[in-house]
Amino acid sequence: MSQTVVIAIGGNAITKNGQKGTVEEQMQNIRDCCDPILDLVQAGYRIVLTHGNGPQVGSILIQNEAAQDVIPASPLDVCGAQTQGSLGYLISQALYNRMKERGIKKEVTTIITQVVVDRNDPNFRHPTKPVGPFYTREQARLLEKEGFAIVEDSGRGYRRVVPTPRPLEIIEHDTIKELLDSGFLVIAVGGGGIPVVRENGRLSGVEAVIDKDLASALMASEIGADVLMILTGVEKVAVDYGKPTQRDIDSMTAAEARELMAAGQFPAGSMGPKIEAVCGFVERSGGEAIITSLDKMKDAVDGKTGTRITA
Repeated sequence: MSQTVVIAIGGNAITKNGQKGTVEEQMQNIRDCCDPILDLVQAGYRIVLTHGNGPQVGSILIQNEAAQDVIPASPLDVCGAQTQGSLGYLISQALYNRMKERGIKKEVTTIITQVVVDRNDPNFRHPTKPVGPFYTREQARLLEKEGFAIVEDSGRGYRRVVPTPRPLEIIEHDTIKELLDSGFLVIAVGGGGIPVVRENGRLSGVEAVIDKDLASALMASEIGADVLMILTGVEKVAVDYGKPTQRDIDSMTAAEARELMAAGQFPAGSMGPKIEAVCGFVERSGGEAIITSLDKMKDAVDGKTGTRITA
């Protein structure tokens, strides 16, 4: 059977810094992603795509703020579901059209994906993830009175912070696997998935966001993927990043990666979550993970570049 590759694309690859995030801009950015993905399809790999949604959810929250006197605001889990649908539509349409142009016969589909988290996760007591627009001090005080957690963010103003609990279970993982087995290119776990809790046998959404890379790694394990590929802005992971002693890493074991992370080489605000995600995947599954840039995707799978992490 062909190898299954889970590819995680960042939300900032869809809405780039400095852009307004119009549909036209997002669609063009997505088109730019298509050919490297379809190169893997033509090479015979089975593909599941995941994507971030940070800029897109931020836009919805700004819309909620602007229209709060007219339309009730959507809770954060519903905002995540909205971006799964809208971005899934844009990505699937771009891939469909490009496959027609390249003569590739394959169906593509998007799965609205729920991800179980623990109501007692410590992140619910200590939310740290900034989301949405910046507020003045006065606006922040009003929001705090309404029960929102607010922090000062890098001298630029005040922002709402929300919990980022660890993902525990992908509700739709069997569906994703069945679609893969049927030959589909699947888009799933958008934005890290819709955070839900399981209580008394029932699911309900919660106000939180889930790290996209951690959720992608969990899904990759649950569907039995061979490779987890996390795309970022650099071709290879480096130690001593930004220093004269900077050195790119071609390969390392999960244990070596964790040692470097413990030594402060991969900060929480940059490469840390990606290293945590790939280590978790290879330790659970015995598969391998690759961190590289979008344009080097095919070369990385072929072993020519990127950073490869193994068990």
